[in-house]
Amino acid sequence: MDEGGTPLLPDCLIYQIFLNLGPADVLAAGLVCRQWQAVSRDEFLWREQFYRYYQVARDVPRHPAATSWYEEFRRLYDMVPCVEVQTLREHSDQVLHLSFSHSGYQFASCSKDCTVKIWNNDLTISLLHSADMRPYNWSYTQFSQFNQDDSLLLASGVFLGPHNSSSGEIAVISLDSFALLSRVRNKPYDVFGCWLTETSLISGNLHRIGDITSCSVLWLNHAFQDVESENVNVVKRLFKIQNLNASTIRTVMVADCSRFDSPDLLLDAGDPAAPHCCRVFDLGSDSEDEVAAPAPAHTKEGLQRFLDRMLDGRTQPQLSERVLETRVAKLLAQGHTKPPERSTASTKNKYLIFTTGCLTYSPHQIGIKQILPHQMTTAGPVLGEGRGSDAFFDALDHVIDVHGHIIGMGLSPDNRYLYVNSRAWPSGAVVADPMQPPPIAEEIDLLVFDLKTMREVRRALRAHRAYTPNDECFFIFLDVSRDFVASGAEDRHGYIWDRHYNICLAKLRHEDVVNSVAFSPQEQELLLTASDDATIKAWRSPRTVRILQAPRPRPRPFFSWFASQRR
Repeated sequence: MDEGGTPLLPDCLIYQIFLNLGPADVLAAGLVCRQWQAVSRDEFLWREQFYRYYQVARDVPRHPAATSWYEEFRRLYDMVPCVEVQTLREHSDQVLHLSFSHSGYQFASCSKDCTVKIWNNDLTISLLHSADMRPYNWSYTQFSQFNQDDSLLLASGVFLGPHNSSSGEIAVISLDSFALLSRVRNKPYDVFGCWLTETSLISGNLHRIGDITSCSVLWLNHAFQDVESENVNVVKRLFKIQNLNASTIRTVMVADCSRFDSPDLLLDAGDPAAPHCCRVFDLGSDSEDEVAAPAPAHTKEGLQRFLDRMLDGRTQPQLSERVLETRVAKLLAQGHTKPPERSTASTKNKYLIFTTGCLTYSPHQIGIKQILPHQMTTAGPVLGEGRGSDAFFDALDHVIDVHGHIIGMGLSPDNRYLYVNSRAWPSGAVVADPMQPPPIAEEIDLLVFDLKTMREVRRALRAHRAYTPNDECFFIFLDVSRDFVASGAEDRHGYIWDRHYNICLAKLRHEDVVNSVAFSPQEQELLLTASDDATIKAWRSPRTVRILQAPRPRPRPFFSWFASQRR
């Protein structure tokens, strides 16, 4: 200013100077005078700062809920849970999984030390209860989930059976008394299990049919089996699905379609000619792996012709026993597979989602099966009585093929978007032997699928890595909040991305593999990470840390937190 208070520089020139400064310097300069402060809050200035600092593609618009570019910049920097505030060391071995209660007041952890621990989520997290599952012949605990009203906890683990054969078991624990209410066998153990209703849970069983052919049966179980009347069903078969080429159903979860309430994600902005185009994953007439049931007579005739040629030596001599088994299994399934039921009600139903495959034991597909209202109770036929004898398999409604090994899945809070961790196969890879799947990439692709439109949302998130080969690959649990998605990795870090802009916002360090992450459902600025280093870490946003540490509530200028935590 001159002596008369007139600005010495016009706003446009100050604006051009500020464009060459970093965000912290712009905010510091804004404290010099009122003119500079006004220019330092200019929307066009902060738009440039945002795209440049976060390296967001220019064709990606601002988040629809954002009020300004300045506030959006502040949200991504100040409200991401990236500050470590507490380390929990009560587990004595690798921590494999974390899950929050719906209220956010409690969370559970599972570990190789064979305990399920339940924690109080206060400002300082404390251990509430620890359940040792070794007396029930468990080897370790691997997964947990709270029911909808947070009165029961489903805990899943590996069970050591006769002759050291390992399968799985699900335990239901009361959160009032911590009593063990029921136990349900679960095979294979990486089905994990999940809640369908507040008192009913889904488990799996596996039946071998041939060397590489089997069928998976998904069961609906009542949580209070030990106190039910003998006249009331406590278990009912939901679906029976054929498995080919050594594949099995694993990792079941339920998506509630009635909860869809978020707008379309703006993740598909960009060059429409990009090689990673959107895929539709509906089952249609062009699908070769899942065939709608033809007339039984046609199926029997086709199978008879194939068997006659094989017995007469007229089949191709180069076909191996496994290839022949798969062809026979496919022919047998034709005409014996019940087509998907369609709901006549106007209400939205639930989807059962799981990993599966058709080419190899490596889980490379996601199956989706609609659950209708009459299937959500254990009342009615126990073992599928009333079903026609010719239709003993259930067809899937949709299939997603990710062309790689699936190592994680998670749903958005409204259950509309499915996020999938996948390690890709090489482009053009062909599976010649189901017991020898293609090699998998070290980079983990985080794919996004819209369950409303049944389409893949383009632009996979990529930053984290895994190193184990196909036959040793394990599950890495991810989680999704309103604005963020987080995942563990084998590179000793957890990662956080923004769901709208598709950018990595934070890396969270551990001393070993990060197996699981979990956002508080009521406070996305709190994130938990679990690791093979036997610890659980709690992370809060810089904004929350300042609020908790402040001696009294008072506003603090934006530039001060930015300058003190400048990366």
